[in-house]
Amino acid sequence: MSDDDEMPAPAVKKSRVFYGSLEEKERERLGKQEAGGGAGTGSDAVKAGIEAGNINISSGECLEMEERVSERQHEALLEFERRRRARQITVSTDDSEVKAGLRALGEPITVFGEGPADRRERLRSILSVVGPDALKKSRKDDEKAKRSQEECQQTWYHEGPVSLKEARLWLARYSLPRAMRRLEAARAQRDVAEATRTVRTQELHKNLRNLNNFCSQIGDDRPISFCHFSPDSKMLATASWSGLCKLWSVPDCNLIRTLRGHSTNVGAVVFRPAAGVSLDQSDVSLASCAADGAVKLWNLESDEPVADIEGHSQRVSRLAWHPSGRFLGTSCYDNSWRLWDLEAQEEILHQEGHSKGVHDLQFHPDGSLAATGGLDSFGRVWDLRTGRCVMFLEGHLKEIYSLHFSPNGYEA
Repeated sequence: MSDDDEMPAPAVKKSRVFYGSLEEKERERLGKQEAGGGAGTGSDAVKAGIEAGNINISSGECLEMEERVSERQHEALLEFERRRRARQITVSTDDSEVKAGLRALGEPITVFGEGPADRRERLRSILSVVGPDALKKSRKDDEKAKRSQEECQQTWYHEGPVSLKEARLWLARYSLPRAMRRLEAARAQRDVAEATRTVRTQELHKNLRNLNNFCSQIGDDRPISFCHFSPDSKMLATASWSGLCKLWSVPDCNLIRTLRGHSTNVGAVVFRPAAGVSLDQSDVSLASCAADGAVKLWNLESDEPVADIEGHSQRVSRLAWHPSGRFLGTSCYDNSWRLWDLEAQEEILHQEGHSKGVHDLQFHPDGSLAATGGLDSFGRVWDLRTGRCVMFLEGHLKEIYSLHFSPNGYEA
């Protein structure tokens, strides 16, 4: 038997399993080495490694993994809960209603490559987050806003004073006979032969083509804002940004009188009907308005105003006399126009209806209607006998600065 066969088999080394942290055992081992001094060289080497930063021994700091795990679990639970709510939400299969719902929630109605089914799922996903009541609330808010907007645009009426009722009755008695005469004249014109009407129209066009500049005159140092011929065609009134109004003779354009009284830009000056024809020189024959809200009345004898009309808080851009000469209408930038009775010497109507300033105002030749145009790009036709807005004029894209009725009474 050989020596190799007699040698015992090497013992199997059992592995040690350490439970918990080895940090305390390492500290204990290092402490024993320092106390015994037998392994000074190894202890010094460990200390040098610690000081050099090559060996790191924890000082008790630890990272709590449970919090992170719990956060992920919480997020997963919330996602499962959201999906459960999404499955319970009923979404319409009508694609137009789905788009309306997305628009109400402030979301894009479609995204690139999205079909109706994907759009429904996106709406369901959004509702699972914000809640199914969000869509109902949004629709209620939209309906409320739309209803309030319609109420703002709705024309409303209230009971006026007795003087307004009397003025409306007077206007009805004044305008109805004039309307009857106008319609009779229109019927008589209709009975005229077509050839005769054509000849008259051609003659009128020929006279218009022969119009030329008869006279020219410098009216003021500042721009001229308005001019108006007198009913007898013998005078011309001009208004200027200098605050002056001037009367000129026609046709030689000589200065007759300078009307001084305004302190700011004058927007318009108009002759009263029958001024210079049947009215006396001392009667009120003109009216003017300015940017400071002042409205002044003038006669043909004095350079100073004979009366002031007060009550406008903002700019009065235009004014117009009623064909009867009894009433004066003013358009104001406070979104309203007003009707003044000069016989009663009071304001009988303060009419609202425009959303922005009212720039111009004109009366129908019969005296039954009034048309207003303003900065809101809309025009309105009012029945002076009832107070109703009988026609709403739309079509302009920008402000309306002027409007007028045709003499035939049908066009404006």
